[in-house]
Amino acid sequence: MIEQGLTEEEVLSRRKQGLGNQVQTKTSRSYLEILRQNVFTFMNCVLFAIGLILTVLGRPGDAVVSVGVVLMNAIVGVVQESRSKQQLDQISLLTRPTVTAIRSGEKRVIDPAELVVGDVLLANPGDQIVVDGSLLSGGPLELDESLLTGESDLISKKPGDPVYSGSYCVSGSGLYRAEKVGMHSLAQQLTASARQFRQVLTPLQQEINLVLRLLLLLVSYLWGLLSMLTMIDHVPLVQSVQMAAVIGGLVPNGLFFMITVAYALGAVRMVKTGALVQQMNAVESLSYVNVLCLDKTGTLTANQLSLDGVFPLQHSESAFKHLLGSYAASQSVSNRTSAAITSSCSGKSYPLQAEVPFSSERKWSALTFAASADPETPQGTYVLGAPEILQFQVGFSPELQTQLETLTQAGLRVILFAYQSEPVALDDAAGHPQLPDQLVPLGLVSLRDQLRPRLQETLQGFIRSGVQLKIISGDNPYTVAALVRQAGLGVELAVISGLQLAQMERSQFQQAVVEHTIFGRISPQQKAELIATLRQLGYYTAMIGDGVNDVMSLKQSQVGIAMQSGSAATRGVADIVLLDDSFAALLPAVREGQRIVRGIQVILKLFLTRILYMALLIISVGVVNAGFPFAPKSNSLLLFLTVGIPPLAIATWARPAPAPKGLIRSILHFVLPATLTLFIVTMAVYVGYRITANQAVAQSALTTTAVLSGLLLIPFAEPPTRFWVGGSSLSGDWRPTLLALAMLGLFIGVMANPMLRHFFELVLLDERDYVVIVALVTLWAIALRFTWRQRLLDRFLNVDLRGDT
Repeated sequence: MIEQGLTEEEVLSRRKQGLGNQVQTKTSRSYLEILRQNVFTFMNCVLFAIGLILTVLGRPGDAVVSVGVVLMNAIVGVVQESRSKQQLDQISLLTRPTVTAIRSGEKRVIDPAELVVGDVLLANPGDQIVVDGSLLSGGPLELDESLLTGESDLISKKPGDPVYSGSYCVSGSGLYRAEKVGMHSLAQQLTASARQFRQVLTPLQQEINLVLRLLLLLVSYLWGLLSMLTMIDHVPLVQSVQMAAVIGGLVPNGLFFMITVAYALGAVRMVKTGALVQQMNAVESLSYVNVLCLDKTGTLTANQLSLDGVFPLQHSESAFKHLLGSYAASQSVSNRTSAAITSSCSGKSYPLQAEVPFSSERKWSALTFAASADPETPQGTYVLGAPEILQFQVGFSPELQTQLETLTQAGLRVILFAYQSEPVALDDAAGHPQLPDQLVPLGLVSLRDQLRPRLQETLQGFIRSGVQLKIISGDNPYTVAALVRQAGLGVELAVISGLQLAQMERSQFQQAVVEHTIFGRISPQQKAELIATLRQLGYYTAMIGDGVNDVMSLKQSQVGIAMQSGSAATRGVADIVLLDDSFAALLPAVREGQRIVRGIQVILKLFLTRILYMALLIISVGVVNAGFPFAPKSNSLLLFLTVGIPPLAIATWARPAPAPKGLIRSILHFVLPATLTLFIVTMAVYVGYRITANQAVAQSALTTTAVLSGLLLIPFAEPPTRFWVGGSSLSGDWRPTLLALAMLGLFIGVMANPMLRHFFELVLLDERDYVVIVALVTLWAIALRFTWRQRLLDRFLNVDLRGDT
């Protein structure tokens, strides 16, 4: 018998045959994947290589610094992303369904992994269908398949109809047999493409990688020159190793740690606003988004309805709502409509003589109340359903028709409440549900989809920022458009369906994707193709989804965002997970991304200026055969004071600002004048002292000049007042400037301490020398400010280097 289900022996036998529901549900990346993706990045591999070269050159201490940066990068990234993984795994554990199976005639609640082909399972309202199969008995069942198809309409199932894993039973109950389990089920096939977690580099990371490659070429070139110099001039090996170490220091290993710290700080801040960051660069990536794509069902909406209003025709509003509430309370099977009514309309449950439950196929329900001596008991037969279905049984007055059209155009769901004063049959001769004739309309009820918390505010914020919205759904496109209007996102919306898109040529498809806002009746494959097309056309896309049908499109987008209540597969591939399904975290995430970009932009100005002027200085000093300008230890002090501690603080204090269109171009206005003028000053100081004094004095004078000028660049990069504006826009933040003063005090302390001075290979200069150096640096700062403000280099090159400064 069907009700007996399988025996334990049959279950064991089928499991041995490989017919079990053995599926590894990937809720997030593994710890090994997180470790690999954080350690073996391009940047880290470069630093590993530099560390190896320094070790070969006999500088293990410098090698430890280089590899130490790799380890710090990896530790920060692994810790942050592991915390996100743990939280995602906890969410998946809490939301993991159980299933009631019939085994040897008994009901048993088991884990879905214990199922085998042929198991008989019980589905009640609220239960998830965990494997593919067919309905055996019971029903009709109302299933929500929105996680699979994106369509919000409930699907009616009767015995013999197929049921699919990933759907939910909303009403009715019945038994179904497991036929496709494991990787053969529909839900697993849809998520097959999600097995590999994808990693997308942001524009910032791509440009920094480009800068890194160019710097590696520069360093390789300088190492080549050094090798030739060593052979031609017979430079001692120890001295050549020291020079090679200084040249190797031109690769900005500290920059990568600053970026990692900025990402980690952003992720920590986002948890406080209700977003879980899986991919560290995702917060920064959000700041570049210019097209935001959203699924409707479960993303824009919470899969719940709320009562918008009632429009009685024969009763007072209070009497109408009481009658409506009693109707909903008396139903034996609840659904989203009745739940919305009972939450807003008080009523009492009364005994029934007959009932026809609501069906999405019929689009109506009916109750005949049992005769009672209680005067409050409703008398007769009452029907609640879609107006277009009931219109043939109800005479629509002009007033009723006008009201119906008004509500429909407002994007509301409208149902009609009608009755017959006498009890009538609700079944035909064959026992099938039958809609009563000659119904009297009692009034209209308008319902609206419950939108996600802070949805309208968030989407309006994106629109004000110039971000285009694309609403993509499996629902009817005009239903989706009505919902979007309900969310206050405009009246004139370009609407298109998946069927229309499927008939288009490639060029027409691309044009339609750009020009339309609402996409309805879209399949999961079309959704992914739509996102891919936007990317090919140069748009930076983010996709928000919740269901299995959204997995492919999330992977196609540059930023994938999932709802916490969505499927485990969707959460697993998402870059960001919205906790509590709230959109409230999105706008703060954009601002946080802008903060990260702004901070790294400022940091790059300092790093690139230092690298480029030092490279020019090393090459020029080599040309005039004036020795080597930097000692390794004094160079380490210079780097620590100017591009060590200050950038770390700047990454923490950075203010939000719109992302620049091109990172490199946006900083050229600052970097090129600073590099050229600073090279001239440092070259003059070093060569001047090299002519009149020994190598140690020249190197100390150069280090002092470089420290003072490097610290002066900080207020120019983050101007606290308008006086400092020229290379960058006004910041108004005094903290970087005060930190620069603190670093100056630290340098003075080192120079005042004989032991520290000796350790860093520095010598004390005469007071007159310090006055000359301070005067030169001051004149340099004034000249640099004038160059920036008058755009002298821009005019000379006949280009606009300002960009977004």
